[in-house]
Amino acid sequence: MENLVTQITNGVKVSVRTLFQTEYSQPAQHHYVFTYSVTIENLSNYTIQLLNRHWLIYDTDNIFPVEVSGEGVVGQQPVLEPGESYDYVSGCNLKSEIGKMEGRYEMRRAVDGKIFFVDIPEFAMMVPYRLN
Repeated sequence: MENLVTQITNGVKVSVRTLFQTEYSQPAQHHYVFTYSVTIENLSNYTIQLLNRHWLIYDTDNIFPVEVSGEGVVGQQPVLEPGESYDYVSGCNLKSEIGKMEGRYEMRRAVDGKIFFVDIPEFAMMVPYRLN
């Protein structure tokens, strides 16, 4: 099952597509693997750079979300000219069949160094057989 969500914040469009990875998951051991593909599109009139990421990962087996923060995404701090986009793929392991993620990117405008934030839309991660 694939799921696509999109959101525009401060002139930046973030689209996320999720996919359950059956071949890497082991349900008997409560190990569920999902990948997510992200496209970041600069719809603004300014050159921008992605500096940092902050994620909240919710797993139905946990009471509180797991927070993950760090520089860039997949080892990169991409610079996007107006009209450009950047794609990357990452993954998440859950202990249950259902979870979700949300977050934000810290960005900088090149012209004046202004820092701003871009929301990453909340997206669900669910094993396909839970939809029946």
